[in-house]
Amino acid sequence: MSVIGYRRVSSEGQNLDRQDLGQVDKVFEEKLSGKSAKDRPALQAMIEYAREGDAVVVYSIDRLARDLRDLQDIISTLNDKGVSISFLSERLTFSAEADDAFAKLQLQMMGAFAEFERNIIKKRQAEGIAKAKAKGVYKGTKKRIDRVKVHQLKAEGNSTYKIAEQMGISRMSVHRILNTEAA
Repeated sequence: MSVIGYRRVSSEGQNLDRQDLGQVDKVFEEKLSGKSAKDRPALQAMIEYAREGDAVVVYSIDRLARDLRDLQDIISTLNDKGVSISFLSERLTFSAEADDAFAKLQLQMMGAFAEFERNIIKKRQAEGIAKAKAKGVYKGTKKRIDRVKVHQLKAEGNSTYKIAEQMGISRMSVHRILNTEAA
């Protein structure tokens, strides 16, 4: 039996140190959004790694999932493998043997709150972007350069100056594309 830790933060700029899991044999960590369990390689690797009799430790419910259905699916998958899972912050443990109705109620409430919080964050973000667009501050994501078109225009005999002007990019970008992809 081994104790497996799982830690997650939402972005690269955030720190995992706050999530002290205590003594664990192996830790899986990632810096990705918790919106979908399927898009998190460390989570999937942890689930795959866990064996019957192992115990998974997570700092809090919202670190494991921000979607109630994902949360329930992950716990069910681990329990079906004979793996228990504990949430330190909420002091909840789930295993295949235990059938604690109160713990399940708490899990569903905490999971629902985590999902609700994620939806509120998304709504605020969309409102902020809309306001920034109205002010002319938000330009959106950076446009991707059509590299094939750059090569096509060069093959047609256009100068780097003409290519840059026509595509709305710098001449340096044109040179970089032509030089790095020709090598």
